[in-house]
Amino acid sequence: MFSDPQTVTVNAVAQTLPAVSREPMKSLYREDIGEYELVIAHQENRSRNRRTIRLNRRKTTADPFIPANNVEVSHSVYLVIDAPIAGFTNTELKDDILGLVAWLTSANALKVLGGES
Repeated sequence: MFSDPQTVTVNAVAQTLPAVSREPMKSLYREDIGEYELVIAHQENRSRNRRTIRLNRRKTTADPFIPANNVEVSHSVYLVIDAPIAGFTNTELKDDILGLVAWLTSANALKVLGGES
C-alpha cells in the first residue's frame, strides 16, 4: 500500500493528496479542496493483470455557451499497464513504463493533444 499522503506535482506545484478510501485492490487519494484526485487500482484474473493509475482534476470555469454562468468541468489522465500474468518480469514492465514516460516529453504531449498520431 502506498504511503499516506501521496504528492503529485503539477506545473511545479506539489498537490498533497491524503488517502480517503482504501480497499484491497484500490486506493483513492484526494486533495482537501477536491480539485485533484489520484486513483490506484488493480484488476486481476486468471490470465491478465491490469494496473491503473489515474489522475482526475475538476474545476469551475466560465460556461462557453453562457459566459455569465459557471460550470464544473473535469478530466482524467490514465496510465494502464495490462499484462499477462506470466511472460514478463516486473523489471521488464517497469522499464517499458519508464520508456513511455520518458517519451512523453512536453513537445510530444502537445502533439498528442493537438491530434497528431
